[in-house]
Amino acid sequence: MKTLDTLIDYSLWPLLFGGAATAMAFGMAHGHGPLVFNITYLILAAILFVLEKVRPHEEDWHESDGQEIPDLAHTLLTKLSVQVLVVSATVLGIQTQMGDKPGSSLWPSQWPMFFQVVLGLVVAEFGLYWAHRVAHEWMPLWRFHAVHHSSKKLWFFNTGRFHFIDTFKSMLFTVPCVAISGAPGPVTVWVGAITAFIGILTHCNIRMKFGWLNYIFNTPGLHRWHHSMDLREGNKNYGENLVLWDLIFRTYYDDSRRRPPVRIGIHEAMPKDFFGQLAAPFVWKRYQAEQKRLKQEAKAARKKQKERETAGV
Repeated sequence: MKTLDTLIDYSLWPLLFGGAATAMAFGMAHGHGPLVFNITYLILAAILFVLEKVRPHEEDWHESDGQEIPDLAHTLLTKLSVQVLVVSATVLGIQTQMGDKPGSSLWPSQWPMFFQVVLGLVVAEFGLYWAHRVAHEWMPLWRFHAVHHSSKKLWFFNTGRFHFIDTFKSMLFTVPCVAISGAPGPVTVWVGAITAFIGILTHCNIRMKFGWLNYIFNTPGLHRWHHSMDLREGNKNYGENLVLWDLIFRTYYDDSRRRPPVRIGIHEAMPKDFFGQLAAPFVWKRYQAEQKRLKQEAKAARKKQKERETAGV
């Protein structure tokens, strides 16, 4: 029984990702890539929802953090913003229909599609890596990225919890990399689909083991370290899909001797409501100062109350 359980632990991530990629390949081969992607993504989300109930990585993360509505609102706004940007770019002639866009002379179009997609991932990942790293290491951008990291738990539902400005920043870093490389439309579609599949898997609260996969992909095991409040662990593993650039730029982190922390989040304050989270990055210093003042006043009030109780008043 223990052997079977271990086999499941190591098989789950490859089966989930491989199944989603196989469905996507079927859709692309039959000219229905976007449709099949959306159906596959929803099915994958449903499977993760069930697996989080029966095989949780952290039991404590089953408790509601009261952020379901903000998480959903951020996801919808981010997706809507991206769709508006893509449609606007198409109308303005900035891009052609991505599914039919031919590759440039720079792109090795003669390669099998599998290797073209791998190359596309490596190229796109360079932009994604630096977009993510800068968002952690430069305060003006961290204010927006902090919305994502303010989550107190990881589960599939808060995968899309990103401030829309944070999402635009990632696109500004990544799109030029893909455009300069001359990647054709089908490769771009594949890279987008894989990023979505790995993204939702990365945040899931499911007991899994990864072994050598940790040296290729951004797995849930690596991403849990990234959400650590200890910045020696949290400012690591910036890759979205691959850990190639983390290995090259020495920001890779994993410690097989212990579990990633259960207590995650940020050291700064973050509003609990959706609109407050949208506004907070724009008034960051003022908001943090106000929250610090309120915290000090509450602490002083508690101390005064304790002194009264001690004095028998």
